[in-house]
Amino acid sequence: MSVNFQTSDMPAITTEAFEQRLLNALNEGAMLQLISLGHRSGLLDALSDGEPVTSAELASKSGLNERYVREWLGGLSVAGILQHEPDSMTYCLPSAHSALITSAGDANMAVFAQYLPSLGVVEDDILDCFRRGGGVPYERYARFHEMMAEDSGQTVLPALFDGILPLAEGLVEGLEQGIDVLDLGCGRGLALMKMAARFPNSRFTGYDLSLEAIEWARARARREGLVNVTYDERDLSDFDESADPDAYDLVTTFDAIHDQARPLNLLRGIRRTLRPDGVYLAQDIHGSSHHHGDRDHPLGTLLYTMSLMHCMTVSLAQGGEGLGTMWGREKAREYFTEAGFGQISVHQLPHDVQNDYWVLRP
Repeated sequence: MSVNFQTSDMPAITTEAFEQRLLNALNEGAMLQLISLGHRSGLLDALSDGEPVTSAELASKSGLNERYVREWLGGLSVAGILQHEPDSMTYCLPSAHSALITSAGDANMAVFAQYLPSLGVVEDDILDCFRRGGGVPYERYARFHEMMAEDSGQTVLPALFDGILPLAEGLVEGLEQGIDVLDLGCGRGLALMKMAARFPNSRFTGYDLSLEAIEWARARARREGLVNVTYDERDLSDFDESADPDAYDLVTTFDAIHDQARPLNLLRGIRRTLRPDGVYLAQDIHGSSHHHGDRDHPLGTLLYTMSLMHCMTVSLAQGGEGLGTMWGREKAREYFTEAGFGQISVHQLPHDVQNDYWVLRP
């Protein structure tokens, strides 16, 4: 018997077709788990040269246990990610796949495969929040800043000088001459370090709630000999009152507004701390602010899941608003206006389907 499901905004689908979709999703989800393990263990990079290897050879090359490596190879062979020759018992990674899931390519999508298994660790906490409300605090997410740094390394860092900073007219020239820059929700601070190295006449400050991320950033900056960048642990919930007035020429946030406890307070603080001719650059998630408007988003389901499992809940854990990842352009423009910004423009960059890039001035 075939049962049809129909809603006003969904095409008809049979039970059999939906069953097949679920089976495909289970297999594809399992593949992402294997890709995540391969990325973190170094196995995928070890295969990036495309040369056939046995499980023993790959284990020796990677310094890993052969039995686990062999089972991992089996899973990715069945998934069609690896080519397997049964006569020689060898495995190889085709160049077309290597370009997308190893560091040899321009964009390593294995970085993003880490999110779902990592967020699955807090599933019990999230389920409890469904029943009791509240949220899951930052400290429950052991690797999130590490993953975000890798994510930023593919969306922000490659486009920082040629794509993002030039969106604000005259900004690059100002950085070369020497200005004061503040990055809020800076995480491990890689964007600031890259700017500090490129623009030695400018002064850079980063704030983040995570002490682990701040300590990592401080140690990295010391190793790189960067004397024009500083990092501090700071709760930004009251930034509308605690921000130093007229202190910075440039403020940046990279995917940092939507998971704040009180995002409007932060935005008002940014407006307060900007000098009259200053500029605020905000990278944040591309969305529509409406569920029906996000149906065609290429990463919509993933981003709503990440919101539920991290961004929304860490805000609620602080007694915050729980704005969520998919707050969208309409809500963003509303908040930017309410915070006091008079000039607001939004852009998308060709390399990044996930984010919008906002340029705001007083």
